[in-house]
Amino acid sequence: MTPMPTWRYAIGMFGLAIPINTIRVSTLLYYVDIHGLDVRAYGTVMAVYAVLDAIDNPILGHLSDRTRSRWGRRRPWLVVGSVILSACLVGFFSAPDTLTGLGLVAWFACFAILCEAADSMFAANYHALLPELFRTEHERAGANALRQVFQLVALAVALAVTPVLTTSVFGTETTTGGFTTTALVYAAVALGVLLFMALGVREDPARAVEEHSSFLTGVGVILRNRLFWQVGIATACYLVPLAFVLAGIQLYVKYSLGLPVATTLWLIGTAIVVAAAGLGAWTALVRRRGAPFAWRLAFVFLAAGFVPFFFARSLLQAALSLAIVAVGWSGLLATNDLIQARVLDEDARVHGQHREGLFLSAFGFFSRITGATAGIGLGSLGFLFGYYSGANPGPDPGMAFRVAVSVYPFVIAVVGVVLSMLVRVPEAGATIPAAPAPEPTGQRPTV
Repeated sequence: MTPMPTWRYAIGMFGLAIPINTIRVSTLLYYVDIHGLDVRAYGTVMAVYAVLDAIDNPILGHLSDRTRSRWGRRRPWLVVGSVILSACLVGFFSAPDTLTGLGLVAWFACFAILCEAADSMFAANYHALLPELFRTEHERAGANALRQVFQLVALAVALAVTPVLTTSVFGTETTTGGFTTTALVYAAVALGVLLFMALGVREDPARAVEEHSSFLTGVGVILRNRLFWQVGIATACYLVPLAFVLAGIQLYVKYSLGLPVATTLWLIGTAIVVAAAGLGAWTALVRRRGAPFAWRLAFVFLAAGFVPFFFARSLLQAALSLAIVAVGWSGLLATNDLIQARVLDEDARVHGQHREGLFLSAFGFFSRITGATAGIGLGSLGFLFGYYSGANPGPDPGMAFRVAVSVYPFVIAVVGVVLSMLVRVPEAGATIPAAPAPEPTGQRPTV
C-alpha cells in the first residue's frame, strides 16, 4: 500500500470544518435574529437533530467498516458525503424571506437534518482513517496536529470572516442575501477540498477482508466498554462548551458588548490564532509526557478561561479571556483524538477486530449532541431572561448571552476536568495488531 501523504489526509479537515462551523456559528443570527424563528423551535429542532444523529452515526460507521468495493471501504462514502454536504449548506442558508411560522421551522429542520446526515457520513469515514493510516501515537500526534491546523485555518475563514461577508460585504445585519452568497462560495471551496482528499485515500486492503461481527454485536461490545462512556462523556464536556460559544458569540458581541456583529472577527480571530500557535507546544508535550497528561491539563485551561469571560466588558477583555479558553481548546484538539485512538487500539487487542468506523461513529454521538445541548441551553434563555428572538429580545439580552457563552460552558467544562482525572487511559501500544493478509478476490462492490 502506497502511504497517503499526511498533508493530503489532514487537509480534509479544512473542507469539513468550513460548512459545519458556518452552520454552527450563524444559525442563531440567520434563523432566530433575522428570520424571526422562535428560539424554542430552534431548541426543539436541535433536540430532534441529536436523536437522529445518535441513530445514523453508528449505522453509517458499521456500513463503512463492512463496505467492500474496488474503491475501498471509506472512499465511496467520503465522495457522496462531500457532495451532499456542500449542496445542503447552500440550501440551509437559502430560506425564502417570505417563510414564517411552521414553514420556516420545516425549512430549518429539513436542511439541518440533511446537513447532519451528510456530515455524519463524511466524518465517520474521515476520522476512521486516522488510526488506520497512522499506526503509532507519534505518527498520529503529527497527523492529528496538522489536520487541526487545517481546521483552525477553516475556522478563521468560516467563523471570523463569515460575519464580515454576510453582514458587510455581501449583505447587511438585517438581510439574508449575504448568507446565501457566502454559502455558495464556501460550498464550492469545501467540495473541491473534500473531493481532493477523498480521491487520494489509500486504504489498507488487508482490513477489508476481516470478518466483522454483526451490527448489534458490535454495538453491544462498545456499549459495555466502560472507557467508551468515560472518554465519550469527557469529549462532550470539551465540545459542548465550545458549541455554546460558537452558537452564541455573534449575539454576545451584539447584545453583551454592544458592538457590531462584524466585530466577532477580532474576537474569534484572536482565539484561533492562540489555538493554532499552541498546537506545536501541546504536540511536543504529548510526545514528552504522553497524551493523558496533556489532555487533563488542557481541560483545566478550558474551564478557567470562562470565568473572566463572564466579567468582560470590552472587546479587549473578552479577547484576552477567550484566549485562555483557546489554550485549553488547542490542547484538546491535540490530544482528544489520541485518547480515543488508544481506546480503539485496546478494543482491537482484546477482540481482534478493527472497527474504527463503528467505534468512532459511536464516539461521534457524544460530539454531535453538542448542538442539541447548546440548543436546549439557548432555548432556556426565553424562560430565564425573556429572549425569544430578535423581534422579542426581552429586558436584558446582554445578560442572557453572557450566561450562554460563559456560565453554561464553565459548569460543563468543570465536569470534564473532574472526569478526565478519573479516567484510566490505556497505555499506548508500541504496535497495533495487523489485519490478516488479503486473499486474491474478484468480489463485486457490496455493502
